[in-house]
Amino acid sequence: MSTTSLKIPEDVKQLAVAAAKQQGITPHAFMVDAIRVAASNAEKHSRFVADALAARANVLESGKGYAAEDVHAYLRARAQGKPAAKPKAKSWRG
Repeated sequence: MSTTSLKIPEDVKQLAVAAAKQQGITPHAFMVDAIRVAASNAEKHSRFVADALAARANVLESGKGYAAEDVHAYLRARAQGKPAAKPKAKSWRG
């Protein structure tokens, strides 16, 4: 394990110390976990954006998409536990 020096404001340190104490872990363990969670979330966000851009490119290339009202009806039915056919992609180009 490598050592890294991290300078943080005193108020942030005290928040971390208090949170660690409440969780029954050391401030070091709390900070390591907080960095791990933040890095994981940043990675997930990056993948989400990449997937969204790829989906957008696919829609622009194919010229097909889903009508919002069809998607909403499908989701409402599924949320109510009712069977529902998945919406069909439709051409949105004239």
